[in-house]
Amino acid sequence: MLTAVDHVQLAAPPGSEDRLRAYYVDVLGMTEVPKPPVLAARGGCWFRAGAVQLHLGIESDFRPARKAHPGLRVTGIETRLRARGATVTWDDKLPGHRRFYSHDPVGNRLEFLEPLP
Repeated sequence: MLTAVDHVQLAAPPGSEDRLRAYYVDVLGMTEVPKPPVLAARGGCWFRAGAVQLHLGIESDFRPARKAHPGLRVTGIETRLRARGATVTWDDKLPGHRRFYSHDPVGNRLEFLEPLP
């Protein structure tokens, strides 16, 4: 029986860890989670905010997915993203939500959803 999503894995190009840390920690406000040593040797980095975990794994022939993305439930993060230089693209097609998309520094698409009262 499924009980929860443990994490979402995204890919990233080799050598991008510092840019990913700057974005996921400084822009999104997540905390970096230390990887177990055997997995840390592969590169990449893991992040957490509350129950949300995103794992960024290194892929030598990385190309960001054009459609696939995590949908992140948020509160008031749009201003923070814009203030830190992120591009925000609004989408009003999901009833009951304020929704927009943005991209991390390596081109991964992220969906941000804020339920309306």
